[in-house]
Amino acid sequence: MTEQEVQEIGDKIVGVLKTIYDPEIPVDIYELGLIYDVFVNDENNAKILMTLTSPNCPVAESLPIEIEDKVKSLKEINNAEVEITFDPTWTQEMMSDEAKLELGML
Repeated sequence: MTEQEVQEIGDKIVGVLKTIYDPEIPVDIYELGLIYDVFVNDENNAKILMTLTSPNCPVAESLPIEIEDKVKSLKEINNAEVEITFDPTWTQEMMSDEAKLELGML
């Protein structure tokens, strides 16, 4: 897979992530800064490293499944796995300027 192909797949995955919203904050999970990294290997399997706004997040069980299902729906992806981490802990500073603007924080 060429670097450009990897970049294109990464961009498609980010596009999918931007369609998934935190249930408590009306901003998508990507702009919220919940996505720490996205990896795609040579077998076109994706791994998404992410966090939640808090360990007690009401969608801690369902959100990773939704992300995996939506990313797997891309024809370029064979499988998707979400790994949740709380290191580093999410803070409001991780939000994009777009998210902060949408929430009236700018």
